[in-house]
Amino acid sequence: MFEEIDRLKQRLDKLRPLDPLVVKNQLDDLILRWTYHSNAIEGNTLTLLETKVVLENGITIGGKTLREHFEAINHREAILYLLDIIQKKEPFSEWQIRSIHQLILKNIDDGQAGRYRNINVTISGASHIPPDHTLLVDKMSQLVDWYHTKANDLHPIERAAKIHADFVGIHPFIDGNGRTSRLLMNLELMKAGYLPCIITVESRLGYYQALDDWMTKKETTAFVQLIANAELEALKQYQRLLGF
Repeated sequence: MFEEIDRLKQRLDKLRPLDPLVVKNQLDDLILRWTYHSNAIEGNTLTLLETKVVLENGITIGGKTLREHFEAINHREAILYLLDIIQKKEPFSEWQIRSIHQLILKNIDDGQAGRYRNINVTISGASHIPPDHTLLVDKMSQLVDWYHTKANDLHPIERAAKIHADFVGIHPFIDGNGRTSRLLMNLELMKAGYLPCIITVESRLGYYQALDDWMTKKETTAFVQLIANAELEALKQYQRLLGF
């Protein structure tokens, strides 16, 4: 499943470090597309172009809610925070997860930002029922413990997929779990030297189904393949740009 991905990554690695202008151009494009698609999956109605205007010019789009504007701005800030984590080589921790979530809900729901839920919830449209809120501290501690003891046994794509799926299964926050899970997934990919990948809004149905199958049936292949396909597309974009 990962042969072509690893082959393209090896070719990209030979070109590193990349020209700073190329890096900046690709980062700007990544932030825009990642922000647009991750928010659109959750129901944000800003178009790709509208998201670009909000991020680059700070202009308010008529007919769109203030929340939708903050969702775009906050998501960009969360991506920049991930890059800071990587640069500082900070270890994976619950504090890190809470900090990412706090950025996601900044100026939207500051009372819940970075705080585990104290009520029980359901995931809309999913068969999986998240654990009771009284178990969240243990569940999140177990996730971090697994990461530090067993995560390196997996290929980075599998590891990123598992962090994403297991986090969504726990559903530790009242809101913002989807965005946070995709940020955690890409944080793991980038830490391993892979490119962040984008789950597009067009693939939302398959994405939700694969996640639900992971959580309810322990069928992990479809979700891992979905992440692998997204990573392959990200690498091919670089291949087209740099000609390797």
